[in-house]
Amino acid sequence: MLDAWLRTTVYCQLPYVGMNLKAGRRSVTSPSKICRLGVLISGRGSNMVALADAVEQGRIPGAEIALVISDQRRAAGLGRAAERGLKTSVIERGDRTREEHEQEIVAALSEGQIDLVCLAGYMRLLSRHALDTYRGRILNIHPSLLPAFPGLAAQQQALDHGAKWSGCTVHFVDETLDGGPIIAQSIVPVLDDDSEETLSARILGQEHLLYAEAVALIVSGEYEVAGRRVLNKR
Repeated sequence: MLDAWLRTTVYCQLPYVGMNLKAGRRSVTSPSKICRLGVLISGRGSNMVALADAVEQGRIPGAEIALVISDQRRAAGLGRAAERGLKTSVIERGDRTREEHEQEIVAALSEGQIDLVCLAGYMRLLSRHALDTYRGRILNIHPSLLPAFPGLAAQQQALDHGAKWSGCTVHFVDETLDGGPIIAQSIVPVLDDDSEETLSARILGQEHLLYAEAVALIVSGEYEVAGRRVLNKR
């Protein structure tokens, strides 16, 4: 009950440099076209499953998950995607450079005619090639209230710093580490007896709701990017 009471979605207005987008309403597709989502995973894929469920339930109108890519052959999310009838692909890095690896990923996204890329527990930083190809069309979800606690182990960072509140953030991806324009945030309390596991679980429940809301906003085109501000125009 406390989580439900405290949950809030915030369409933030943080300054941003680097996206090279002019102010104005935007859409990743034309109004009559179904937006094809590509989801990148590395592990269990719980946020991918949440997005798939949201699409099926009509909470992301005008969208479909057209491709799920994993950089890990043993990722549990691949099986969960297959159970839902989603097309999957494994593209491991192996001995290749990051750029060589991502060239294959971008080629697969392009071949799949992907409009919007959603990172869902994808544990690699993207190269300039991927960012330039899908500039303004890559989203990520991070388990903290950015700009606080970017990078790995964000939940433990919050505990180590004695934070009283944490949460999750959906943002556009750019060259910075978890530093792109913030689209939406959801807040959870940090309890006195929390461990990294209990706080992570509380945040994850909000991630599953927030990511679908943010993707639905971007697919709708009912937002504006003005400098470092992402404005909800619904």
